[in-house]
Amino acid sequence: MDIDSLRAALAVSPDNLPLMLILAKALEDAFEINEAKELYERIILLAPEQVQAHLGLIRILDLRGETSLAVVRLDVLCEKHPQCAEAWMLRARIAIDEDDAAAAGNYYAKAVALNHALAEDGLMKQILHAGGSIEGEEAKRRKITHDGSEVDDDASCSGGTYDDAMARELDLELRVKNTAVFADVGGMEAVKEQIKMKIIFPLQNPALFASYGKKAGGGVLLYGPPGCGKTLMARATAGEIGANFFAIGIHHILNMYIGESENKLHKIFELARRNTPAVLFFDEMDALAADRRDMRQSAGRHLINQFLQELDGAIDHNDNILILGATNAPWHVDNAFLRPGRFDRIIFVPPPDATAREEICRIHAQGRPISSWDEKDLAKRTEGLSGADIKAVFDGATEVALTEAMRKGSVVPITGKMLAQSAKDVRPSTRKWFESAKNYALYSNQGGMYDEILVHLGIKK
Repeated sequence: MDIDSLRAALAVSPDNLPLMLILAKALEDAFEINEAKELYERIILLAPEQVQAHLGLIRILDLRGETSLAVVRLDVLCEKHPQCAEAWMLRARIAIDEDDAAAAGNYYAKAVALNHALAEDGLMKQILHAGGSIEGEEAKRRKITHDGSEVDDDASCSGGTYDDAMARELDLELRVKNTAVFADVGGMEAVKEQIKMKIIFPLQNPALFASYGKKAGGGVLLYGPPGCGKTLMARATAGEIGANFFAIGIHHILNMYIGESENKLHKIFELARRNTPAVLFFDEMDALAADRRDMRQSAGRHLINQFLQELDGAIDHNDNILILGATNAPWHVDNAFLRPGRFDRIIFVPPPDATAREEICRIHAQGRPISSWDEKDLAKRTEGLSGADIKAVFDGATEVALTEAMRKGSVVPITGKMLAQSAKDVRPSTRKWFESAKNYALYSNQGGMYDEILVHLGIKK
């Protein structure tokens, strides 16, 4: 996806941190460093522990000639995240640029010890040629001398051990302890019924569905405005069928090294195949499965082709694996993903209706000191709000009550009046999404894919 497409996607989903990170890196690669710097700083403001954003900002500072500031930030990052191999490798690069070969060698050795995939012969030779030394397994394996020439390359060290380590790391990183079920999702009964028929019943009754030529598993794409419960619905689906739940974000897959992203994606599918029944949940599918016609670089196309092969089971069988995708912008997803056998079941997740809003209000009221409130009245006041917006209503009222409690030194209940005022202050986050979605539903609605949007807007019956 090119920079303009990424900007457009971010405009639809302005708080999408993974998408912001991808755009910032794309801007950095295009040497649009001022805009990249602003975006990295914005990410850090929203998510102070986002390591990749800190690394990006440090790279930008170095590019701008603010190396001293970059080094200070990098020192702090390495101290807070000593297991971050990329930070140590960046430290090695900056050190060699500053003619400190000894320090560069130490940093390089730490980086490679943490992640062998980061090993780079060019940088290693540059460090050794400058008089530095590299101690550690990578230097022993490669047997590189001080003049930078290779004596021997023991290929046997580059195989299964790293792959096994990657598999274990992915399992720890992606497997989510999941207790959510449909009862935890307010409303959305129509969506739940679709999921039961298209997902849950086939997995629970594989023999019955097989007699009709239907297999359990496959791909389902959930789409709709942000904050309306797509992720929670995916987790609840996994909980209903007692499946292992693996949550995958863009940052779990994308890698700067050629071929590594495809390798990680394959390992993720292999992880699910070893742990069936399993639900693989891919968030922000519009960024991961973007239309290949919009891509200028072949690396993105290779990743999409790998994804399609995994979905097709061309590499291995996907029996009892459910692949769920979520997106705010399905019109940016490559059409190849929407063909039969892939994400051929597409479910619209709308903002909650009145009944659903009542249920969401009751869920958010649990565990809070609330008095003198009426969930039906609040549901009317929150018309047009997403589930995330309703949470913001309760959070706003809670802050008002807490402020008063701090002043009085005792618990102050959250009242219906506080909730009503907070509801006035929260603007519907779905409005901009529907403005954009309406155009796609009216003018780019091949096969009636987006008819549900028009029905929801009252344009079509």
